[in-house]
Amino acid sequence: MGEERPSEVAMTEAEFRMLAELLRSHCGLHFGTESRYLLERRLGRRLVELGLRSFTSYHYALRSDTTAEGELAWAIDNLTTNETYFLRERQQLTALVQEIIPSLQARRGGRESGAISIWCAGCSSGEEPYSIVMLAAEAGIEPGRDLRVYASDISKQALHKARRGIYREASFRQTEPWLRHKYFVEKDSQFRINDEIKKHVTFAHLNLMDEKRISLLGVLDVILCRNVIIYFDLETKRHVVKTFHEKLRPGGYLLLGHSESLINLSTDFELEHLHHDMVYRKASESDPWHETAERTLLAVDRRGPR
Repeated sequence: MGEERPSEVAMTEAEFRMLAELLRSHCGLHFGTESRYLLERRLGRRLVELGLRSFTSYHYALRSDTTAEGELAWAIDNLTTNETYFLRERQQLTALVQEIIPSLQARRGGRESGAISIWCAGCSSGEEPYSIVMLAAEAGIEPGRDLRVYASDISKQALHKARRGIYREASFRQTEPWLRHKYFVEKDSQFRINDEIKKHVTFAHLNLMDEKRISLLGVLDVILCRNVIIYFDLETKRHVVKTFHEKLRPGGYLLLGHSESLINLSTDFELEHLHHDMVYRKASESDPWHETAERTLLAVDRRGPR
């Protein structure tokens, strides 16, 4: 019999549990038992490249990456999905630009009161933050003066693409041709975003479990974390949502993906029905939410069961 090659090494149940727990504790990514083959297939190729003979050895290599800049970064880049496109879930972005930003400006005393701060948490390759700046510009909101956009992701590969600002046709599946023509320059079937849009997004490599680095963002008015927490387990979801609540100003907004909700995660936000979409809002000091809820419960109690 010939010696078993690293590419043929199978991942044991114990090795899967070790790797899944390491990734969960580091960045919150949840890999259920159904993901064992995915880890085995994607990480198995890495074993060959590194000359390792078992997933236990690879687990040790990950644990030894104390900076999270080397092998852990590689693993995360290759295990995460970064599928997105411009103007995704557009009605929510329209609500942000046409309703949320103006209401925040009015509450703070007008445009002269300072820029609205927005954080795109889990921005992938940059289409979401660039979409916000484009739509804001179209609505007469001046980037830089009226709003500041910060964007972060745990994938360094995705952030590299975001900073380059060069996209292929697939990123424009929901973008009108005139909008693409206005804000992008085409060359060799690729589209480079206009520098006047690009300069208004600040990108950062950020782990949503890293509270120390998140603290550097300061206090925010709006947080978008869309189609991200679906990859976390329940405990991690609650932790991340709690962090978002702490980062938002009173009266600030949290925008999740349309397939996500705060049910069983948090009661610290109110679901607000806007004209274009539904979003979550953190209570401001003047909000009579608890008083309103108490009056509603008392009224129901008086009416009795129907």
